[in-house]
Amino acid sequence: MSGDIKKVVLAYSGGLDTSVILRWLQDTYGCEVVTFTADLGQGEELEPARQKAEMMGIKEIYIEDLREEFVRDYVFPMFRANALYEGTYLLGTSIARPLIAKRQIEIAHEVGADAVSHGATGKGNDQVRFELGYYACDPNIRVIAPWREWDLTSRTKLIEYAERHQIPVPKDKRGEPPFSQDANLLHISSEGKALEDPWVEPDYDLVLTRMVTPMAAPDVPTEITIDFEAGDPTAVNGEKLSPAALLTRLNELGGANGVGCIDIVENRFVGMKSRGVYETPGGTVLFHARRAMESIVLDRGGMHQKDELMARYAELVYNGFWFAPEREMLQAAIDQASQKVTGTVRLKLYKGNVIITGRKSPNSLYDEAMVTFEEDSVYDQRDATGFIRLNALRLRLAGRRDGR
Repeated sequence: MSGDIKKVVLAYSGGLDTSVILRWLQDTYGCEVVTFTADLGQGEELEPARQKAEMMGIKEIYIEDLREEFVRDYVFPMFRANALYEGTYLLGTSIARPLIAKRQIEIAHEVGADAVSHGATGKGNDQVRFELGYYACDPNIRVIAPWREWDLTSRTKLIEYAERHQIPVPKDKRGEPPFSQDANLLHISSEGKALEDPWVEPDYDLVLTRMVTPMAAPDVPTEITIDFEAGDPTAVNGEKLSPAALLTRLNELGGANGVGCIDIVENRFVGMKSRGVYETPGGTVLFHARRAMESIVLDRGGMHQKDELMARYAELVYNGFWFAPEREMLQAAIDQASQKVTGTVRLKLYKGNVIITGRKSPNSLYDEAMVTFEEDSVYDQRDATGFIRLNALRLRLAGRRDGR
């Protein structure tokens, strides 16, 4: 079977795991390898990945800046749903995988590759997310998942393989880093090793890279405004920004004020529980600002329907079903509900808190004349009597039947 594979597109970071995979693919399948490295705002210099791929004899190397597409076409649509997985997780890692998978398949078609490959392990969610994305974009693509095939079952064996094949091994890899991190413009996740025991408090000075702790944040709040148009943020403090630039700005503002760190235990799609520390400063600010914007614009029925859809939507994204028809159906409903979500939210960032201080919209449903406690001429309070009696009718009938 391995002889059937002539060319593979590998999702390549330049790190130890994918560098070993690169050489393993060449040795095991005797195939040509094309590397694809996506810049999703992880904050790392990507040129070393090119240099390492060249050093390993790779002729076709793709390094692409996908930050704007990532935020515009994946992060923002997801945020229109106010998506939270299990009530806490803003899906920072989950939402990055479908874009990588889509672009990987596009490159496979461009270079005439037979297969694609990734570095996700057989225990995690990412193997599912990548491969569901691959098959949705190309039903006939061959997928090679080395962690499910090879016998390099430990970090020691991985390093021995690398040294045997003259693959550079960073010194920190020899000594085992205290946890594993994955980053993009929306968030940074830290998992494994020193973080595996859910009773042990994380060393935040060691873990956090995009933000300070709330305890170390300034004693003076930062006040900002966020403008929205048809559901998406467009400006911070009145300055129009591109999607990626806007999220970057919110990351800076939120991170400086200790906003957006969570320590959670989540249920992976494959069945096990996982403990992680996630930094999502800009996304946390945006989540609260959107909810505030919706609170004065959306009708009660539409708002509550969105909340009911959210849990299902979040689960689909988490489990890797971004390209599934049911996610697209939910997206259409959510986008329709977002058309009137236009206006400005004012908020304060203070020691890990996002405090809403104001919201306004040309599409507001908030009617001060209706809700005032002062005398008004637009609402007849006597109307409530019939409203209450009609809503109580079934309760009264049941009470009579039950002798209450």
